[in-house]
Amino acid sequence: QFSQFYAAPAQLNPAMTGVFQGSWRASANYRDQWGSILGSQPFRTLHAATDFRYNTINDDYFACGLTVLRDEAGSSRFTQTKGGLSLSYLKQLGGSRYRTDYQYLIAGVQAGLGQVALQTGSLWFGRQFDFSTESINTSLPSGETFAPNLTSKIYSDLSAGLLWYGLYADNLSFYAGGSVWHANAPKIELYSGYKAALSQRFVIHAGGELPFNDNLSILPAAFWTKQGRAMQTTFGANLRYNSHELEEIAVRIGAWTRLANRLEKKIHADALIFTTILELPRWQIGFSYDVNVSSLARASDGRGAFEISLLYTHPEQRRESLTCPRF
Repeated sequence: QFSQFYAAPAQLNPAMTGVFQGSWRASANYRDQWGSILGSQPFRTLHAATDFRYNTINDDYFACGLTVLRDEAGSSRFTQTKGGLSLSYLKQLGGSRYRTDYQYLIAGVQAGLGQVALQTGSLWFGRQFDFSTESINTSLPSGETFAPNLTSKIYSDLSAGLLWYGLYADNLSFYAGGSVWHANAPKIELYSGYKAALSQRFVIHAGGELPFNDNLSILPAAFWTKQGRAMQTTFGANLRYNSHELEEIAVRIGAWTRLANRLEKKIHADALIFTTILELPRWQIGFSYDVNVSSLARASDGRGAFEISLLYTHPEQRRESLTCPRF
């Protein structure tokens, strides 16, 4: 999961494919979490994606994209590697090139492949605790029969989503969408003879932009996801300022809250997220930091995660232009 979920559209909803103002888009995201506790072995997530859009009939569009994601976590370097192809169709519901209001309904699907791996050689077990020295001695037999490294077979992964948006002025818009990830509940076999289904993950997200004046607007958004027994909600807003003195350059700052559930289903505050984003003519550069406020803050000293996001949008041809909201 990314705190800047709006800056990782390919991981939010397959229907976000092609929803941008330009001919093609490329994005990259990096997240580093729990370094305050795990030192040189934090949870890391790297993501990259690109998508393209083509005009079809009238003001409808077809879009396609590619996405790659890699997670790694803990001393065992448990890794998840995934890649996918996304397809979407953007159907205009209202508006025209001669009006200031637009509405679109987008349906998207993503098909991909994934694999997980585990370095068991870096783990230690209870039998390797040396009571004479009161320390871990990895030269002692663990009593386990794992291979030093485990890698699952490649599995297929299918996802789908819907998105609606309405744009009523240059800085007045609304959008809402939902998606189902791992719709086929793929089976993962990391250890021979033992398979586990990857639970379906459900996402609902919404947001928009509301103007205060020609220079200042606010972009509120909310993101809810549930997978198995785990549930998470992130909500907040970015404040956007554009002086219009320098063409297409704007600055955003924001604050967000993330809530999560414990195993006993109680909801608690997990983090406060602070963001800053710089918009350049073709680039958008974002930085965010998670301040841990859960009970784990006693160990983490409040230091949760930092994220960097980078989006590049290539200018479009006028005859193929699409007006989209800001995310």
